[in-house]
Amino acid sequence: MTAKVYYKIGEVADMFKVNTSLIRYWEKEFKIIRPKKSQKGTRLFTNRDIDSFRIIHELVKVKGMTIQGANDFITRKEKQDSFEKVDVINTLHRTKDMLLEIKGFMENKDL
Repeated sequence: MTAKVYYKIGEVADMFKVNTSLIRYWEKEFKIIRPKKSQKGTRLFTNRDIDSFRIIHELVKVKGMTIQGANDFITRKEKQDSFEKVDVINTLHRTKDMLLEIKGFMENKDL
C-alpha cells in the first residue's frame, strides 16, 4: 500500500479531531502551512503540512500555547535549523578544501 501524497482538509481535520474551520484558521496564522490548491480551489495538504499540523497541535492544543507563542517558537526553531544547516555547509566546504589540498600535495610528492 502506498502512502497518500495529498490530503483534503476533512481528512486532516479528522486526523487531529478538530473542525475544518480550525485547519483553515491555522493555515492563515502559520506560514509553515501552505497547501496546494486544485483548479477547483480544494486545499491539498502534503505530508510536510501534516507534520507542521502535528507541531502546531502539540504546541497549541496539548501544551496550551497561544497562537503567537507557537509562531514565535516555530520561527526560533526554523532559524536555529537554518544556522545549523549553514554550519554543516561551511564544514563541508572546509573539508573539501582540505582534501583538495591533500590531493595536490600527494600529486606533487609523486613527481
